[in-house]
Amino acid sequence: MLLKGKTALITGAGRGIGRGIALAFAQQGCSIAAAARTADEVNATVDLVKRAGGGALALLADVANPQDVRAMADETLRAFGAIDILVNNAGYASFRPFTELSLEEWQQTIAVNLTGVFLCCKAVVPSMIARKSGRIINISSVAGLKPLLNQSAYCASKHGLNGFSKVLAMELREHHVAVHTICPGGVDTRLAQEAMPDRDKSDWMTPEDIAHACLYLATLSPRASTDELVVRRFNSAPIGG
Repeated sequence: MLLKGKTALITGAGRGIGRGIALAFAQQGCSIAAAARTADEVNATVDLVKRAGGGALALLADVANPQDVRAMADETLRAFGAIDILVNNAGYASFRPFTELSLEEWQQTIAVNLTGVFLCCKAVVPSMIARKSGRIINISSVAGLKPLLNQSAYCASKHGLNGFSKVLAMELREHHVAVHTICPGGVDTRLAQEAMPDRDKSDWMTPEDIAHACLYLATLSPRASTDELVVRRFNSAPIGG
């Protein structure tokens, strides 16, 4: 098992990509601290992880809330003793023209997609530095690499996340903590269904596709690193092409 003896804290783990990552990691022997805002969803993920043979902890947390994040990290450390992998997956999206975008939608997008990652890293990184070991995987988007119509807030948050991740990688390198970003294209999740209900998603990727990419990064050799891993739909054009 590739992750036997490791512990991963995964945000947004109640459904979609987060649940897919939790199951993929658990199948490789990893203990999972699954965090989300909805008790029923995160408990369902934990039940699936346990059925896969992994140790699991359910955590209720809003990544935009500093107190929730601190408690989430502390509880994980108490339960498992260490956080080897932090997966910042929790996300929020509201897609509409800029002229129709409210301040509340803008602030919520930045709070979850960017500030939430900052808070989670602040809560977890000190323990990684102390152990001189750790890996952070931030789930971004192709929206962090190019402009997309009617996605001004989402693009801003993901561009910011990509820049933040690269600086963090530089600063944590001397502590043997790796930082990676995954930039998926279209993934058929509930978030995508709610944000883009009219889009044909028949050829979109599944959460399991992104979980596979995340597992690759989680098991990468300590002699190598990947800054941004772009995972696009097979039928889409290459980024920049």
